[in-house]
Amino acid sequence: MTEPGESPADRLLSLPGMQRFPSSRLDLFLMRDFLSGAECDELVRLIEREHRPSTIANHNGDDAFRTSSTCDLSHDIAAVGGLAMKLSKASGIALAHAEPLQGQRYEIGQEFKAHTDYFEPGNADYEQYCTVSGQRTWTFMVYLNTVEAGGATRFKVIDKIVQPERGKLVAWNNRRADGSLNAATLHHAMKVRKGRKYVITQWYRERPWG
Repeated sequence: MTEPGESPADRLLSLPGMQRFPSSRLDLFLMRDFLSGAECDELVRLIEREHRPSTIANHNGDDAFRTSSTCDLSHDIAAVGGLAMKLSKASGIALAHAEPLQGQRYEIGQEFKAHTDYFEPGNADYEQYCTVSGQRTWTFMVYLNTVEAGGATRFKVIDKIVQPERGKLVAWNNRRADGSLNAATLHHAMKVRKGRKYVITQWYRERPWG
């Protein structure tokens, strides 16, 4: 039986077009054309309207660690609510376990240096962000445009670089099969070299979001 907040691999692989990256160190899945061009364009429009400078939960003293812009998008907006439901159906994770969808916008030269999505136990941000809803389990990320140059996502530990293409879904489990945190999820949103990059991300939690 699947734990709350978890997405079984066989369910993901049952989706037409879903591929699994061959690695014993990380559960990583990719699917092209998860969103249509029209769906992507509407989400880009919303991000353009709402974005603000990004922050990180546990500041490490490097002001250039994350230089993108960010926005939290309300499920009350039809395009956002529709995407949240679509991701919930694809993942098999109940919508109650989903954080608010977050949009990200990268200009030329902007990046998010190598990081993991989970919260490190013992850090102040863990106590602040995990007390109610628990740890992040899965990350589901969709590229909303094809970047002219740069902007790839690099998973250094498994030597995998994912190029940003409009509508492409990238999903990974932030934990190992035994429930421990998986450091092999370390990933780098590399610098945009030409154009802009738009992404939307859904994180899921162990317990219902609240």
